[in-house]
Amino acid sequence: MKKKINKRLLGTATLAILATLLLTVAVCYNLLKKQIMEDLKVYAKAVVYYLKLEDMETVTETRSGNEETGIFDNVKKELSGFAGELLQDKIRITLVTEDGTVIYDTQAPAEELPNHKDRPEIKAAFETGEGSEIRKSDTLDQNTYYFALLLKNGSVLRVARNADSIYMIMESAIPYLLIVAAVLFAVCAVLSYYMAEGIMLPVKQIAEDVENASRIEAYEEMKPFIEAIKSQHDDVMQNARLRQEFTANVSHELKTPLTAISGYSELIENGMVTDEGEIKRFCGEIHKNSGRLLTLINDVIRLSELDDSDNEEILEPVSLKECAQACVSMMQISAAKHNVTLTVEAENAVVMANRQMLEEVLYNLCDNAIRYNKENGSVSVIVKDRLDTAVLIVKDTGIGIPKEHQDRIFERFYRVDKSRSKSTGGTGLGLAIVKHILLKLNAAITLTSKPGEGTEITVTFPAVRNARFR
Repeated sequence: MKKKINKRLLGTATLAILATLLLTVAVCYNLLKKQIMEDLKVYAKAVVYYLKLEDMETVTETRSGNEETGIFDNVKKELSGFAGELLQDKIRITLVTEDGTVIYDTQAPAEELPNHKDRPEIKAAFETGEGSEIRKSDTLDQNTYYFALLLKNGSVLRVARNADSIYMIMESAIPYLLIVAAVLFAVCAVLSYYMAEGIMLPVKQIAEDVENASRIEAYEEMKPFIEAIKSQHDDVMQNARLRQEFTANVSHELKTPLTAISGYSELIENGMVTDEGEIKRFCGEIHKNSGRLLTLINDVIRLSELDDSDNEEILEPVSLKECAQACVSMMQISAAKHNVTLTVEAENAVVMANRQMLEEVLYNLCDNAIRYNKENGSVSVIVKDRLDTAVLIVKDTGIGIPKEHQDRIFERFYRVDKSRSKSTGGTGLGLAIVKHILLKLNAAITLTSKPGEGTEITVTFPAVRNARFR
């Protein structure tokens, strides 16, 4: 992680350095162009002022062979003398008449030069009084800067100079640019190393001591990450503890009926029990413990299925009233066996659920209410339709649950009265299964209970309106 952060910081720094250097060269080149044009403008005005060209009258220059006539002869001499001083700055001076004829040039014989009237800078000067142009020479890899100034007599004075192109400037500046880039890269490498160290320091501290993650001093943006890591760690540890407890409880719960089955069967196998009545009683105990063992295994498998987050249940509209009535009808035999009266009072209510899971909830709640009831007690199953919700209530007149145990009865293998649970055949997983199923059905469960008076469990489902149900 640290290497990846370091590489990305260095990559960003490299791009920033290159972009900055290129931008600097471009800005400097633009400033250079602007400065050259300003200088040429100053040169042009200096030539006009020094030679008093503004005082010249408008004339027409003619050529006949190699002879030149006109009043420009004296000016040419003056201009030649003044241009000599400008040649040190490599300044080219050209004088053009109104018809575009070149009458003077410091770098070439005027008679050999073509008409300049269509040159962009000359044309602009005739139209606006001033004109400028930059032309590139591919052969010399240079740019020529031109500035033209319109005189009062109608002629145009043009000054020009050559300068390196941006490519030549960059080529000459490459050694210096590389040195600057290397220095900046080295500085950025050092800074990125320490930045990566600073970013990863809290993570390293968390890895070394996740228990005290809340004490780690970190920058503001890192605190949510640290809190999330700490929370996830606590969840993992909690789940690990619960799994360890679950494994220990399962082992213990399995051991009890297996021990009984093994003991009774061994007595019968070795002929230590000869009385028919005792043999029948031992076989009954073996059968009872086998049933308890099978029930326990089925409940453990069911909890494992519910714990599987990848196992998505298909929900559909289901009549809560029909499920409640079917459950009560099915469990009448169990209720009669325990001398408990089981009744149902249901309104029409439809919920989004998996029918099998809903029946499982009803079965476990009713089974618990029957098992932990009193002699000649009662269990009432009530279904109510309350606009946006459907309510299932399972109310019994049983032994009740002490307040200190009420928050834990939905835990796996948690029993209030362990001796009674084993005598009635409970596995201690029924309410845990109910809780897991209701989480998948987006339903809420609440409990009210008083020792010696009974328990009332209320399940609230989101109701479904105008739906066809199974």
